[in-house]
Amino acid sequence: MSIWPKPFMEPDVLKQRMLILSVLDIVLCQEEWLRRYQFDPQWDENTAFASINNGAGDDLYILFSPEGVIIKGFDHESEMSPHAREEYEVWPGIYEQVPPALLHRLEDEALTKEDVTFCLWRESTDHVWKMGDVHNPQGLDDGSDFLLGMIYDNPEDYVEWAEAYYEVKVSSDVVGYTFTNTAITKGMIMELNPEVDLEIAMKELQSIGFTVT
Repeated sequence: MSIWPKPFMEPDVLKQRMLILSVLDIVLCQEEWLRRYQFDPQWDENTAFASINNGAGDDLYILFSPEGVIIKGFDHESEMSPHAREEYEVWPGIYEQVPPALLHRLEDEALTKEDVTFCLWRESTDHVWKMGDVHNPQGLDDGSDFLLGMIYDNPEDYVEWAEAYYEVKVSSDVVGYTFTNTAITKGMIMELNPEVDLEIAMKELQSIGFTVT
């Protein structure tokens, strides 16, 4: 196996960031199927689940388990997609060296394990992210920069995306606050989206473990 070659955030930071992105999507979009980000703190067996789906056939699944964290990404336009291969097989090296306890977490049908163009993981005892020894001498694009880039490092990038995607004005002050806190006020929710059903949004936010004051 190899060390993941690109900078990436620590697991606890990643988990909190995915929660925050899901919180913002809940407030900005009442139609769940239109949201890009999802987070479930109690998905299965002490495992938290997070996902990104851009609605165009590309997705990212992240599982935070006692054994560690595993991330599976699928860029449908990548030449490394099983759909681009004659035998419809996962690209050599992606899964072969994943620790069995983490790989097992992808067996749920909802996670479409075979639809994958890259995978990285970090066991609970690891200090670095790892990947398999993927056979890719041509340097084909696996979609990781594209999909991991949707986990925004700063509020400004999220605001730019959200305003374009939802076609609304998004408060950079509220987003900035949310990026660095574990709670949101009712006033902030209404400032982000004056059209939101406050009661429904509050229930959703509390159900994923985010505090509303």
